[in-house]
Amino acid sequence: MFGYVTVNESELKMKDARRYKSFYCGLCRSLKRRCGLRGQAVLPYDMAFVDILLNGLYETPLTEEDRICLVHPARKQHMVYNRITDYTADMGLLFAYYKFLDDAEDEHSLRAQAAARALKKPVGKISAEWPRQAEACRAYIDSLSSFEKKRVYDLDRVAGLSGTALGEIFVMQEDEWSPELRKMGFYLGKFVYLMDAYEDLEKDVKKGRYNPWEPYADNVDFDATAENVLTMMMAECAKQFEKLPIVQDIDILRNIIYSGVWMKYAELKRKKEADDSRSL
Repeated sequence: MFGYVTVNESELKMKDARRYKSFYCGLCRSLKRRCGLRGQAVLPYDMAFVDILLNGLYETPLTEEDRICLVHPARKQHMVYNRITDYTADMGLLFAYYKFLDDAEDEHSLRAQAAARALKKPVGKISAEWPRQAEACRAYIDSLSSFEKKRVYDLDRVAGLSGTALGEIFVMQEDEWSPELRKMGFYLGKFVYLMDAYEDLEKDVKKGRYNPWEPYADNVDFDATAENVLTMMMAECAKQFEKLPIVQDIDILRNIIYSGVWMKYAELKRKKEADDSRSL
């Protein structure tokens, strides 16, 4: 999910910041146990959100422990984890694998090709265990590649591909909360895809690469239009989230949904405003 779904730490209480870090460390542990250092190398902040979300919904008992790790060898790190953490670790690897395949095709990146090869075997096991989610990710990359080659600029259709894939990842098990989770993932996936494209727009245009925002970029009100579209996506995501009966870690989840996901956009906006003022 490209690193956009994270906390706004400046607005988080200290106890919640520690709790968030414990989930993140637990996810790191799970990735190492299931895929070794290759897994830890693609550790996604985004999947920590899914872990906290699904644990908040299902309130599955968590294992808590303190461990030394390679990143922090001098001090033990507190971590929490359970079977949901293992699921989100698998989904992080799955999404990373298909993202590497997409980058390898789009950018002819040797690094992305090597990363995809390194994850191929563990992803094969994940696909066997979670076939619905694996098929959604595979279909996403295949359809996205087709849209890019055909230069499809319908923002709703293109972003919907990412949304559909993430919607399936949000649904760990089919139950009464599946509709809300699927819709929540759908709109968050659309937001992330469009946010990533917005960030890469200038670079993609210079290199002649496909970007769904390109036809709209020269409009006088482009930035305002982009912000409105992104806001609508997150409003729909938040609407579905608020339907879920979550109490556990609710402040962390709301921090991410209402503030954290906008951190990168705010940074881009400040940079653009600074560049514009220097050009005057």
